[in-house]
Amino acid sequence: MSRVVALARSGLVQNRAPDVPAIITEHRFDSVYQPILSPTHQKLVGYEALMRASRNGQALSPADIFTKATELGQSAELDRFLLHLHLDNFQAGSQPAWLFVNINPDTCIHPEASLERLAHHCRQSGLHPERLVLELVETAADDPQALLAFVELAKTFGFQIAIDDFGMGDSNFERLWRMNPLIVKLDRSLLVNAECHTRARLLLESLVRMIRESGSLVLLEGVETETQARIALDTEADLLQGFLFARPGTIDTGTVTRVEQALYRTIECSSACGLRDVQHHEGFLRLLRLEMMDACYQLARGLSFDQACTSLLQMDGVKRCFVLNQAGVQQGNLARATPDIRRGSFNPLYHSAGACWSHREYFRNAQARPQHISVSRPYVALPDAKRTVTLSTSICTELGQQVVCVDLHPDELFDGQLTFPATL
Repeated sequence: MSRVVALARSGLVQNRAPDVPAIITEHRFDSVYQPILSPTHQKLVGYEALMRASRNGQALSPADIFTKATELGQSAELDRFLLHLHLDNFQAGSQPAWLFVNINPDTCIHPEASLERLAHHCRQSGLHPERLVLELVETAADDPQALLAFVELAKTFGFQIAIDDFGMGDSNFERLWRMNPLIVKLDRSLLVNAECHTRARLLLESLVRMIRESGSLVLLEGVETETQARIALDTEADLLQGFLFARPGTIDTGTVTRVEQALYRTIECSSACGLRDVQHHEGFLRLLRLEMMDACYQLARGLSFDQACTSLLQMDGVKRCFVLNQAGVQQGNLARATPDIRRGSFNPLYHSAGACWSHREYFRNAQARPQHISVSRPYVALPDAKRTVTLSTSICTELGQQVVCVDLHPDELFDGQLTFPATL
């Protein structure tokens, strides 16, 4: 154990060595570790090291400690001290797990010596540098080029790199790709917002997919409720972390078993809820298909368009019906489920009779897949500027071949969780 670590653990305030920063000797520091899990493997794969501080027996906020260190110009010294403290206290034994540690941007100013010392300390602690994941906040650095240089040098020593709090503030995709981290930790606010807003959930899913496709693993932290866990699992994030599985604490012989059992229970609960939802979704889609087929049959028999669509327009989520000819030109105006709330305001796109939709996916799908009800990908429809899915099918009427289209607002169905197949 180093002299500085020993001094900090003893909480000595007086007679401190002149070369030891006051922020360290005037406080007692301890390490706690929060498990990180892989839902795919259903096992614990890492720990994040976190600091707990006190003075004269009174617990202090880590944020307050770091603020004080910055004010004293001692943040880099505190950062290096905590890195070594967490290594000394880490007792995972032979368990194959990463150790995640936070790095302050100030530490990057003179990286070579500090990284060399850290790699040496890792080996002394019996921990190969590849097991140490350095967490960096890419928006916190005053000098992005210095941060990139630090990342490249850290990789040469064998350290893994994680970007922390991505999605907060001015997170930059260009820097993300240039840093090429092993892991990207998404800011918890993204998950909290996804729990409350459908659009935020869709954006979270897209962000996870984009980062994974760029070559990094995605870690969702701050998972505290079953609902948040289900959202996180639905995004297919690679790693999860949060109070739902375990709070930060010491590592003991039962840690792995407790945490993995909590993860397993969460996955089982999510799967059961998902199965019930699938059954409800399938029932709705079957009914939707029957109603659309019936409307097409009524049209083919010569019933007026408005009458043929009456029952279909009463279904949840269905907003509009319209018919296109073989060239994709709309025949008449829209049949609507309810009056358009925007009709009172100026909207040059409201009346769409005669508009040509031949370039739209739903028209091409109907022509390419006759005898099927095709489903478009979600898009923003012109009449109301809302996310829309269009069902389309080709029918033969006395006026010739026509395409029947039905617009739905997917965000109004099953809390936005309904997934449409390519065809009904």
